[in-house]
Amino acid sequence: MLEPLPGGMSRRQFTAATLGALLTTRLLESLFACDAFADRIKPATAQWLKEVNQLCADVKGQTVKQVDWQAQLEQLFTKIELSEMVAAVDFDKVTKDVEFQEQGERSVAFEFPKIEGFAPAFGKQIFALKKGRSIVPHGHNNMCTAFYVLKGELRGRHYDRIEDTKTHMVVKPTIDRKFAPTETSTISDCKDNVHWFNTLSDTAFVFNLHVLDVTPGTKKPTERVYIDPAGEKLAGGLIRAPLLKAEDAYRIYG
Repeated sequence: MLEPLPGGMSRRQFTAATLGALLTTRLLESLFACDAFADRIKPATAQWLKEVNQLCADVKGQTVKQVDWQAQLEQLFTKIELSEMVAAVDFDKVTKDVEFQEQGERSVAFEFPKIEGFAPAFGKQIFALKKGRSIVPHGHNNMCTAFYVLKGELRGRHYDRIEDTKTHMVVKPTIDRKFAPTETSTISDCKDNVHWFNTLSDTAFVFNLHVLDVTPGTKKPTERVYIDPAGEKLAGGLIRAPLLKAEDAYRIYG
């Protein structure tokens, strides 16, 4: 004689419930296997992002000087593993089908995972470049930005911005070296304001963050300012670099 089913259920009801539970379990296992419910970043990485965000809010609010923001941010970037940064930006997904530009860099948008208490105080993107292409030489107005190399190698050059005229920018070289994954550089209105990166590897991907409106009262529009660093050589290592339109900068250096 068959044992009675639990709860007075009919055999049909019991079978349906069992199959439903089995299907739910297998679905959950499948979702976990493909990381559908798993966090994309570790708690420590989420905390790191919050610290970066606070620093960006502080420089925007003028409670941290721009040069101090640069030093502190560069130090923060040494505290995150490349694998964690790759996970945070969902690198494989957002760069899977990237189409590289024939001139210059391709800007790739992405979103960080939702993190409680994290509302970005900075803009962000990934720059994608193929070999020989450049993030062309340019300065910045009313802006702090940072680069972190995710993949590939680039030659990076920075210049201090010494003087502006209507037609030229006087600059002084400060950095000229190879940048590899995990390496970073920063710019501000006060230090290393002009940069130029040329791709050495087959491809390169650079995480960029930027904070706008960091210099209250400036009369300069918040924008890039393109220059030709192959300008007139002056005393003291200075260069009198002609200002360029964006299209000319990309034609010459892109």
